[in-house]
Amino acid sequence: MPATPQPVTPDPPEPIARPLLTQSWLDLTFVHWAADPADVAPLLPPGAVPDTLDGVTHVGLVAFRMHRVGWLRLPGVPYLGNFPETNVRLYSVDDHGRRGVGVFLSLDASRLVPVLVGRLGFGMPYVWSRMRVRHLDDRTVTYTASRRWPGPRGAGTRLTVRRGEAVAEPTELEHFLTARWGMHGVFFGRPMYLPNAHPRWPLYRAELLECAEDLVAAAGLPAPGGAPVSVLYSPGVPARFGRPARPAGIPTP
Repeated sequence: MPATPQPVTPDPPEPIARPLLTQSWLDLTFVHWAADPADVAPLLPPGAVPDTLDGVTHVGLVAFRMHRVGWLRLPGVPYLGNFPETNVRLYSVDDHGRRGVGVFLSLDASRLVPVLVGRLGFGMPYVWSRMRVRHLDDRTVTYTASRRWPGPRGAGTRLTVRRGEAVAEPTELEHFLTARWGMHGVFFGRPMYLPNAHPRWPLYRAELLECAEDLVAAAGLPAPGGAPVSVLYSPGVPARFGRPARPAGIPTP
């Protein structure tokens, strides 16, 4: 654990002027449960440890629509770059104090080509799934997913949330769970940190009307017990990813 982790800030610490990857995240629902750091630590990449708040770390189930994924400054791809996604994620901090999403344990997506690119090109745990994001009215959204390949076949989610009041000032926990400006992972066989930047989250507190999921257990963690500690909704933000940095903090060429 670093002596002084970077502070949790609602804005990215640095802008990304020359992005490697651009995309928008739309219609997001964040569902989080408390987790034991001892359960999480073995699943994190080398050089990272669980990021904790008051001694507790968290596992997140995040459902949304990916929109217009694009490379460099090229326009986003209109069809293959648009798809529902649901990920299971953990939170980490490294020896340099950089906080981030510690690892995506799984990323379910409905487009086969992005799944293959993510798995074969970047070694990320993408899964091809049948998925749908459906607005029942102007405040209620349902997300469904059922795995096709590589499995476990049939594992998935059904989430229904009702958007509540806008969050004028996020709590310490809400900042901790959403203000993440990078990702720790292993890229091309080496531990690296991939920075990202986006505008401040427009957040709404949300009521979880339905939650049937087995993706957390399928990812190798104990199944969540009890109600989540946080449920939030956001209409979304555009995001940019910069060049990955090696453990020493040096950007790759």
